[in-house]
Amino acid sequence: MLIQPVTLEQVWQLRHQVMWPDRELDYVKLKDDDQGRHYGLLVGGQLISVISLFIDHNEAQFRKFATLTDRQGKGYGSYLLSYVLQEVEQAGIRRIYCNARAEKTGFYSKFGLAPTEESFIRGDKQYVIMERFFPVSFDSFHSSSNSDA
Repeated sequence: MLIQPVTLEQVWQLRHQVMWPDRELDYVKLKDDDQGRHYGLLVGGQLISVISLFIDHNEAQFRKFATLTDRQGKGYGSYLLSYVLQEVEQAGIRRIYCNARAEKTGFYSKFGLAPTEESFIRGDKQYVIMERFFPVSFDSFHSSSNSDA
């Protein structure tokens, strides 16, 4: 199992296959895809799961998280999401959020994401915005706060 950056073409193909197979390919493309970081989980050289991460100052959004249907429920998506959450936290990002399909909120709750009061419908599917806050690191303050007692 390997997690690595993947191309937009790879991301679009898997998104299309998993999320919106009955729509045209352009439906799964985001206008700001070129500004995102796109990660893929590969098993035996086959792309199994993708996630796109968009960072704006001290917050990030992950979008278009998709795992091949026949590989769902086997831990691949969980492994990829855990990896991305760890990357975000280590980068000092304060908040991460996603637009979760309403029926998937239980899955995201396992990773510390909590539903907000914001929701919407897109393509006949109900979405809930879920978020997680990471603790602020005070390590940089310790060196300047040494005092003689």
